[in-house]
Amino acid sequence: MAADTTAVIPTPMLTPELRAKIEAYIPRYPSKRAVTLPALHIVHEHYRCVPYQAMAEIAELLGITPAEVHDTMSFYGFFPQAPIGDVRVWFCRSISCMLRGGEEMLHHACQRLGVTSGQTTKDGKITVEFAECLGICDFAPAALADDGRIFGPLTKEAVAQMLDELLRGPVAEAPITPTIGGREREGTAGSPAIAGRDTKI
Repeated sequence: MAADTTAVIPTPMLTPELRAKIEAYIPRYPSKRAVTLPALHIVHEHYRCVPYQAMAEIAELLGITPAEVHDTMSFYGFFPQAPIGDVRVWFCRSISCMLRGGEEMLHHACQRLGVTSGQTTKDGKITVEFAECLGICDFAPAALADDGRIFGPLTKEAVAQMLDELLRGPVAEAPITPTIGGREREGTAGSPAIAGRDTKI
């Protein structure tokens, strides 16, 4: 019997809805290539990752190469190629955060969750990673959740509070004025953290 040589065509990852969202950005930018970052955000928010197939489809839509899409992905480092937890949290490793105990806070969080940096908890709720700089030095040592919540200045107690909050899942919309490290800031009460969901790195 002859072998079946029919090519298997993968189901497109860019659904008509996702393509329409990406194409809506094109008139707002000087070139299609400039839409790469918004396109990555759109795909990531839908799938919680950006697999190679999605990179290739973004490249085709924008008239660039998959390597160019990958360059943007790797520069920012916020777009995993495999699925991640319900919430992804980065601990900052900038000099400001490290001098204030940021690495200790990262290790403390990992120890409490039973993971190492870059891993996801067994229940799939939280992925813990580090970032070289989050640009929030005023709140060092700081952490950032991918739904826009900012946490800091962190202490071991604040990390425990933060993890309890993150285990409840992502928020659709967080208060714009944050409470930082359990210390009220600009009159907002609550747990450490919170910036708007529209925060993009």
